[in-house]
Amino acid sequence: MADTKREIERKYESDDSGLPDLTGAGGVAAVLDKGLVDLDATYYDTADERLAADSLTLRRRTGGSDAGWHLKFPVAPGVRDEIRAPLSDTVPEEIAALVRSRVRDAELVPLVRLRSARDVRHLVDAEGILLAEASLDTVTAERLTGKRRSAQWTEIEVELADGGDPALLDRLEKRLRRSGVRPADTPSKLARALELTGGRRGRRRGKATPRPPVTAGDHVLAYLRAQRDTLVELDPAVRRGLPDSVHRMRVATRRARSTLRTFGTLLDRTVTDPVGAELKWLAAELGVDRDQEVLADRLTTALEALPPALVTGPVLERLTAWAEARHSGAHAHLTGVLDSRRYLTLLDTLDALLADPPLREAAGKKPQKALTKAVRKDEKKLTAVLEHALELPPGEERDLALHEARKKAKRTRYAAEAVTEALGTPARSLTRSMKTLTTLLGDHQDSVMARRTLRELSAVADAAGESTFTYGLLYGREEARAAATEAELSRRRTESGPRATG
Repeated sequence: MADTKREIERKYESDDSGLPDLTGAGGVAAVLDKGLVDLDATYYDTADERLAADSLTLRRRTGGSDAGWHLKFPVAPGVRDEIRAPLSDTVPEEIAALVRSRVRDAELVPLVRLRSARDVRHLVDAEGILLAEASLDTVTAERLTGKRRSAQWTEIEVELADGGDPALLDRLEKRLRRSGVRPADTPSKLARALELTGGRRGRRRGKATPRPPVTAGDHVLAYLRAQRDTLVELDPAVRRGLPDSVHRMRVATRRARSTLRTFGTLLDRTVTDPVGAELKWLAAELGVDRDQEVLADRLTTALEALPPALVTGPVLERLTAWAEARHSGAHAHLTGVLDSRRYLTLLDTLDALLADPPLREAAGKKPQKALTKAVRKDEKKLTAVLEHALELPPGEERDLALHEARKKAKRTRYAAEAVTEALGTPARSLTRSMKTLTTLLGDHQDSVMARRTLRELSAVADAAGESTFTYGLLYGREEARAAATEAELSRRRTESGPRATG
């Protein structure tokens, strides 16, 4: 079973002078010599180095206290999440799954072998508690593909102890710099090995070197490319169940689909509509888990806000059991979706579309007119749908119409986001306006779904002979909340209505 460790470290160039004495720096009371450790690591990647292109490292390492498979994801400069799995002859499935959005059908092959003689020092405080580990690494790198080149170097590595204060690394760096030690030019041993042995630092399929957008089509493709990149990058986080990852991936999916629909005058829809249909499918699959999470949080928060005297029966226990059962099943289903041929084909299709975009004649024009026209068209559709919804009497038909207005508002918001660089202040203003509107409409839809769930839970509680008073109370409060939202929407329509781009 894989586990995760947050790694916070810094690397430095080293010469024959070795590791400077760090006693007294940043609260270090003593430096303990832990001896020499021989490490032997083989790094895996695709032949075109897709993992290296995104600064990911996958290795099989023997020696030391943490022998096994290690997959590292960049979090921030000097900070990485390291996923660990036990030693085996082949890449463990739980590790392979986390790079599937990048690897897809390609094979993971041994790319570089690094053998390190590590001279380890433990930096401890006055009570003997470990603050950080400093090591002097003598590294031999061997390229395992193509022309088998090799390289050698020595470096200093300082890694913060688990739960340590990152500010310690700043204080240790001051001491190192005063001793003539300088930060390394490369962020990892693998990056340095690739550079010294002729690695290509490949790029993911369809991931071209960005250039400043000029035409209307350039701006649309830049936004679409950013959404494709977000899908690929969030895939491992969704599999790991990291907070907010499902929501962010779903938003990227919706943004990509909205872009294809809104800018149909620039991109040939006979080509993009099938892609949009697959993006709609993916967004729906992502929504199974996300909608459940939002609804559970909403109902739990509402229940906890009630005075204890108004909570009759095991309401919290029933709500918690309902949420956990739904979430467990939803996450397992979503993982299956991310492993499916349909999903991986969608990623390939997005790559191909961006590599050879189906541009129409209007895509080559200056952005101002073409992009403004497309966004205004979405805005007009939103206005009509919202006006219609608010004219309907309260009830199911109005709820459905407001939900449709929410989808149109999101599409208008994403369209404005896509053209912000081209249109500037008017697009930013529209984005803010649409964000406020979608928040209101989203709260209304959440209330609709909350009331539906409360009816279901109340029926189950009633069948079990439990009191349904609290469910009815929560239902009434949700009903009042929805009415207040509808009143606010009507007020906004009267005072301003949706705001247009320039």
